[in-house]
Amino acid sequence: MSFLEKFGLGPKKRTSAPVIGEKKKKQEEASSFRNNIYIRVFIILGFLAVLFLSIPQPTAEEKVGYNIGEPWKGDDLTAPFTFAIQKSDEEIAQQKEAIRQSTPPIFHREPDVAVTIENKLDAVFEQMQPVLAAYGQWQQNSNGDNASSSSRDSLNFVQKKNNAELNISDDAWNALLRNYQLTEVLGQRADTKTAPSTRFIGPNLKTNLINILTDILQDGVINRPKDELENSEITVRDLQHRTEQTFNTANIRDIPQASQYARYRLSQLYYEDILEPAVEFFNQVITPNLVYSAEKTQAQLNEALAGISSTKGAVAQGQVIIRKGDLVTQEKYNVLQSLAEARTQKMSSTERWLQYAGDAIAILAIVVIFFFYLYLYRRHIFMNNAMLLLVLLTLSTICVASSLVYQLNNISLFIIPVAVAPIILTIIFDSRVGILSTVTLALLIGLINSNDFEFVTATIVGCCLGLFSVRDIKKRSQFFFTTPGIVFLSYAVVIIGFSMSTLQGWNTLLNDLLFVGINAIFILFTYPLILLFEKTFKVTTDLTLIELSDTNLPLLKDLMNKAPGTFHHSLQVANLAEAAAGAIRANGLLCRVAALYHDIGKMENPEYFAENQVAVNPHDKLKPRMSALVIKAHVSNGEKMAREQKLPELIIDFIKTHHGTSVIKYFYEKAKEQIDNDKDEIQKEDYKYDGPVPSTKETGILMLADGVEAASRAMKEPNYQKLENLIDKMIDDRVSEGQLSKTPLTFQDLSVIKDTFLNILVGIYHSRVEYPEDGEDKVKTEKEQKKETDSPPKKEQEWEGRAQPPVSDYYNS
Repeated sequence: MSFLEKFGLGPKKRTSAPVIGEKKKKQEEASSFRNNIYIRVFIILGFLAVLFLSIPQPTAEEKVGYNIGEPWKGDDLTAPFTFAIQKSDEEIAQQKEAIRQSTPPIFHREPDVAVTIENKLDAVFEQMQPVLAAYGQWQQNSNGDNASSSSRDSLNFVQKKNNAELNISDDAWNALLRNYQLTEVLGQRADTKTAPSTRFIGPNLKTNLINILTDILQDGVINRPKDELENSEITVRDLQHRTEQTFNTANIRDIPQASQYARYRLSQLYYEDILEPAVEFFNQVITPNLVYSAEKTQAQLNEALAGISSTKGAVAQGQVIIRKGDLVTQEKYNVLQSLAEARTQKMSSTERWLQYAGDAIAILAIVVIFFFYLYLYRRHIFMNNAMLLLVLLTLSTICVASSLVYQLNNISLFIIPVAVAPIILTIIFDSRVGILSTVTLALLIGLINSNDFEFVTATIVGCCLGLFSVRDIKKRSQFFFTTPGIVFLSYAVVIIGFSMSTLQGWNTLLNDLLFVGINAIFILFTYPLILLFEKTFKVTTDLTLIELSDTNLPLLKDLMNKAPGTFHHSLQVANLAEAAAGAIRANGLLCRVAALYHDIGKMENPEYFAENQVAVNPHDKLKPRMSALVIKAHVSNGEKMAREQKLPELIIDFIKTHHGTSVIKYFYEKAKEQIDNDKDEIQKEDYKYDGPVPSTKETGILMLADGVEAASRAMKEPNYQKLENLIDKMIDDRVSEGQLSKTPLTFQDLSVIKDTFLNILVGIYHSRVEYPEDGEDKVKTEKEQKKETDSPPKKEQEWEGRAQPPVSDYYNS
């Protein structure tokens, strides 16, 4: 590997023509999307289309705003024509509920249930009799001496009992068997309390159960729990006889009530030991004979609901609806709404289109002002299609949300989180864009939603104060506490003021404040939305910069470990650049973060830079031109590393421009000294950085801070006067070289920057107090320090070995 290849300076690899063409094509496509005027026009027209579609359907409401509990602010209003009074939603809802309560559910009578129950009961007794007979045989044989026969009868009894499909409990079986044994042995009649018959389990019990079931079915048994019925009556339809009757629910029974009634009747006939088996027999066979029909019930309910009238009387033409100063009651409000609806129905197509066109013209006028502002004062946004799309997409989302909310009844416009849009635009761009977007959104939404002046005022005040709190975003608490709190309080103050001036009722005020509280909660979604916009549109916000400023990130950790001198140099440059940017109202956070990364390319060959050298200087073995190439390479290496680490393009611009096209003076002068006789052979371009030059205030500040910090390190015995002269010379040289010609920095800005640099460097290199040694006080007096300060500076020594370079700076650090 050659020396040039070692430092990434070898000849570029040739690329085939198709690959070059493909790359060029991709670059052109990217550039086309950002700058293509047709795409820009399409984005603007799409935004206008969204706004025009957000305009609600034309209505003929009174232009005077009114709410329930407020006085009527317009003139006396009379009916221009006769119209019907519409019922309010609450009235219609009450009527529907009353119909639901009064419409009885429909049940169908099943005529064959009695026969089905009797068949079930016969089956129960038929299965029970063989078991009892087997039990009697077993008991009879168990009294004899034939043990084998008794055992066989026992097994026979158990088998018949298990085969019987009777769902009765063991206690019921035991009761049946005890009573059967008693009647068979003693011949007593145990089936009733007066012992009528020996075969109590046979015909008598069955007959009694059939009689009880017949009585219950005659009253009616429903197949739904009675506590689920909302009506006190039911309608019973007998499809066989084509009859329909209405019964009170008190006269019918559900299954639990039928079982309870059967227990009562049986308890009058049998002792407790027979009562339980008898009730279990009843529960096995009971079947509802009144079956609920959900389909028929719903059909009857729908028919009743369809008959509800939407009107309640009428207002005659010329009748006074409301007089000026009268309170708008619920009844008056319904009449006003009915008049607006009647007018809307009577509107002709021409009137509707005229109203729609008027709204569209007003919207267009508002939007044109916003576009003019972007074109005149934020042209970098207007001319970049991606940034313009970001802005208009943010505004469109809020406008569409407002249009949807406007269609919903009982939902206030104050629930719309308008503040989200200007806060996002303030963080991504600046507060002026945020303020103008606030005014634009407030006017647009207020116009779209019935010219609500209160909403427009509250939105402008609340959103403007809210975005001021995020101009300098540093903490997450600003998103989650400070900004939502400010927005809520601002809205609340305006709403309370309007409520007092219009004499609004407490219900309206509290309702609006509730929706404002929900609005403030929606601001919490701003944080994830900003992250989404950053990833989608490749923008860099202060939130990203704060994350990149963490020196524990892997890239900065590598810089600290591989090139510790460069790392500490970057920290000092960051302090200088941040302070200078703050002094001239530039982005100090951006300057600080860019300063931390501007020299990451030195990690490739850290030993070739003075701040990282310990004993050996590799440049002693190189020619000046080769040394210059190595020094220059740290810019391109830094750009490459930054792209590999996916640093924002904004930071990469600082890496490329922090030396601009300045000359590496030390090696250029050294090269001239070595060939004094033929200076024409030296090409100054070989000792220049590739650029480009800075184009923003922040990149210009970083260039100055980088040069001043490096030169101050090389200074011997720095003092106030030396530092001041150094700073003046460094900045003047950059100006004379044209390095700052493309930046918006003014001479006033440069003067402030000089003072800021000087104050910080004097604090760093101030004279230090020497502590006493061996009991003798070595503290310098003020007179001695002044004498040293006033003494002429020593001549800067030449750069040799470990010695630092002269102020001329051999590699511009």
